[in-house]
Parts: sequence; C-alpha cells; structure tokens
Amino acid sequence: MNGSPRLPPRHVQITARGDRADIEIGGKLVDPRSVGAYTIAHIAGEPAQVLLHVSDRGSNQWSGMAHVAVADVPDPGPAAAVFLDAIDPEALEGTALARSDLGTGPHSLTKAMLTQLVEWARGL
Repeated sequence: MNGSPRLPPRHVQITARGDRADIEIGGKLVDPRSVGAYTIAHIAGEPAQVLLHVSDRGSNQWSGMAHVAVADVPDPGPAAAVFLDAIDPEALEGTALARSDLGTGPHSLTKAMLTQLVEWARGL
C-alpha cells in the first residue's frame, strides 16, 4: 500500500455460532445475507485484517474507504526446488518401496514416489 494513507483500525466483532456469524463493524451490524464468507489474518505487531467476501444475495450496497492491493500469485517453482533439494533420495526410494499402495505395473515406483512427495509436502 505504498503511497496510500493508513486508515485507523476499526473495531470488528464476530460472534460465530455453528454455521452462522454476526459481524459488527464500528458497532454497526452487517447484514448476514451480504457476506458469503470472511477471513481473518493477523501478523504479530500489526492490527488484524478482516476480509469480507461480499455475497450477491440480497439487495445490499457497500460504500466506504478501503485499502486495495493487487497481488500476483507467487511462482511455486523456487519453493518446490527448495523442498525437492532437501529430499534424501535413499529415504524417498525406501519409503516408496514400502508403501502398501505400491503397484506392480509400469511406472508404479514413480507414482509411489510422487505420491510420497505430495504427502511429505503436506506434512503427512
């Protein structure tokens, strides 16, 4: 948000009950039909950010000030390279060969290795 003025944080209260949530911004209740979802993010030392995903249901209008940022989706290549570089080939081969779902057909070992890498990447 370079060059844009910083707005002061606004008080947000979210009361969630099961699959429903009441959202208040600055003490004003937001019509639940106008919000399809919300996301909360917080970085230590900074105010929390609440992102409201506006629903097209209802006939509500939104107006006010907002900071808008456009971000590119990060290139996964560098992170994937770091992950793959840290893999021990002997451990990968041994783990893949020990998998209960290892098949006997062509490319079964490669498929087992790729499945294992995906599981390791997901922390499984």
